[in-house]
Order: sequence, then structure tokens, then C-alpha cells
Amino acid sequence: MDQTLPLLSCRHSSTVTAVPAKPLKLAFCLYKYFPHGGMQRAFIRIARICLDAGAEVTAFVIHWQGEVPAGLSVEKFEATEIFNHTRYERYQNWLGKRLKRQHFDCVVGFNKMPGLDVYYAADTCYLEKALTARSGLYRSTPRFRHFAACERVVFEPAAKTRILMSSPSQMEIFRRHYATPLERFHRLPPGIARDRMAGEDAPERRRRGRSSLGVPDDAFLVLLIGSGFITKGLDRALDAVGALPKELRNKTHLVAVGTDDSGRFRSHATRLGIDARFQVLSGRDDIPDLLQAGELLIHPAYFENTGNVLLEAIVAGLPVLTTDVCGFAHYVTDAGAGCIVTSPYRQMELDQALVRMLTSPERERWRKNGITFGRTADLYSLPQRAAEVILETAGKRT
Repeated sequence: MDQTLPLLSCRHSSTVTAVPAKPLKLAFCLYKYFPHGGMQRAFIRIARICLDAGAEVTAFVIHWQGEVPAGLSVEKFEATEIFNHTRYERYQNWLGKRLKRQHFDCVVGFNKMPGLDVYYAADTCYLEKALTARSGLYRSTPRFRHFAACERVVFEPAAKTRILMSSPSQMEIFRRHYATPLERFHRLPPGIARDRMAGEDAPERRRRGRSSLGVPDDAFLVLLIGSGFITKGLDRALDAVGALPKELRNKTHLVAVGTDDSGRFRSHATRLGIDARFQVLSGRDDIPDLLQAGELLIHPAYFENTGNVLLEAIVAGLPVLTTDVCGFAHYVTDAGAGCIVTSPYRQMELDQALVRMLTSPERERWRKNGITFGRTADLYSLPQRAAEVILETAGKRT
């Protein structure tokens, strides 16, 4: 039987169904907010739509970095624990008490935790990773018990949490482990920002982006964008650049953009002899310029629930080289905008694909295909669809 979920029906205007005269009260729960994380950007965009619809939104966090949008209330839990799992346990206890003292019409989680009415599924299946990429010893630790319990309470059959998910492949993995009823999943389209699309100003953005990086006009610029360099496969990208033929390697610059400790990767680049053409940048706001500045986006991730940056590159006209473990990797094939390294992963395949993509005359075709795909496919409405489910859930409770 075909169990493919249809995308939620949605008005394509920027408005969401009006809330009752008495404002709906929404609790948005996440551990850490910083401006340039993919999940964090979705959190802010969904919150703004709910606020615009007249709801009251309170964010409960451990860490908040950056400005607080107008109308959003933020309550912080002061955590001092060394280990994440003990910090999160204390946060959840604190949150439970806060939610009991205040009445909320809907509790929305952007991390897996107890007590959620709606869960925005930004992360891959933890149990799948623990069973396939971790040892039996790891699965006996308090860390595993904590994160496995938090996932189970959201996905087990008896739970009532509605699940917002963009990745059909991850949905099937969760269902395989937990037998989660299909009707609890609400499939969302992607939700990238439209400012990533290539426009008439693309040549100026390219000039500006390359100038800011100090990359010569005749050099190849390879980009890796995304916080969490270990998961995103920056080590694999460095190895692939280091394996390029000498003449090609000497004119190839690799720039990694994201929030993470870069020390081990800088050392890796030095060992490979490519450190002079390797840069690491913290999260920044000029991503549209960088997308136009590059010749290629490389994203050889180990795990990736979705991978919005793949779509951002596609619609910008930047060819993509990625691994098939990314939930959105299929869009690279759908758009005809790059190459995918299939599982099981082999470094040699990535090395060969990088050479081919940097030297292939198909780069212009990949670029045009991506731009055309971005103008016709629904890659942008995730925040509106997610807000509809959240407001509907809150309205039913009132």
C-alpha cells in the first residue's frame, strides 16, 4: 500500500488563518538559539508568522545568541552542567514546572523532549545513528539513555505529539524503529529563503563575494556551508581538495562557513599542504553573495536530516556535490544540478567527482538547471505550513 504523505494544503499568501479574539499562547522550546543555524532560522521564521497571526509566543531556551524579534518573549534556563545530557535533563525539569504555572495552548519543540504537542523534526533519528554508527558500549551510557528516552517519548505509538517533517526517508526510519502512526506526521516542503535565488545582480554579488574572500578571478572557489563541521564532512572535503591533481589543486580555494571549532580542520589542511588556500568563516549574513561567488558547493555529510544549503545552492545556480545520506539530496537529481556520492561512502568517489565537476563543461548546464528549478518548485513555504499546523493544534485545544 502506498503510504506516501501528501504535502499539506496551504494558501500561498503570506497570511495564516486568523486566531480567536483571545490570543493563542504558544511555547516554543529549544536548547540553543544562534542566528545562522538551519533549525534556528526555521524557528524564527515560524515564530514570526505565528506572531503576525496574533498569537503570543514565548521561547524557552538554555542559550540565546543574537537579537530577539519584536513581540517574542524569551525565558532562559541558567545551566552550569558540563555534560549536555545532564544540562538538558535539568532544563526539561525546569520547563515542566514553567509550563504547569503558565497555560499554553500549544507546546512546540525544536528538540526532542517530553510534553510536546508539536515537534519540528530538525534532527535525524538518534536511535538509528546509535545502532549503526556507535558501539555497544556507547549504548550503555547515561548519554544514550537520555537521548533515546527523549526520542522515544515523541515517536512511540502511544504518544500524541504531531510531527512536522520535511524528509520522507527519515520519516520511514522513525516509523521502522517506533511504529509511529502515519497520521501523526505532517510532511512539509522545504523552507529556504527566496533571497538565495539568482537574480539580475548575480554578477555583482559574485564580484563582491570573491573580493571579500580574496579569491582571484581565475581560481576555483569550493564552498562548504553549515554549522557542525564534523557532521557536514569537512574532513572529507579537505581530503578531496588535497587529492586534486597538482595544477588544479593550486588554483582551488576551499572556504568553510559555519559555527564550530575549526582547530582540527586547520591542522588537517596543513598536513595536506592546502592551508594557504583554506579559510574558515563564522556564520554570516552575506550567504547570497558567497553562493554566487563559488564554482561548487561540497557537502559530503555523514548524517543530514534535510540539508537546506543544498537547495540554497541549487536555486543560486551553484552546482552541488553531496552524499546521498542528506534528506534533500534527491533535489540535486530532480533539478539536474550536480552529483551525488552514493552509500556506502568511498573517499575515492568524492575525490573523482570533485575533479570531474571542477573541470566539466556541464557546470553551466547545472547552473541553469538549478536556477530554473528554483523558479518553479515549491522550496520556500515550510514556515507557513508549519505555522498552520501549530495554530490549528492550539485552536483545537481552546
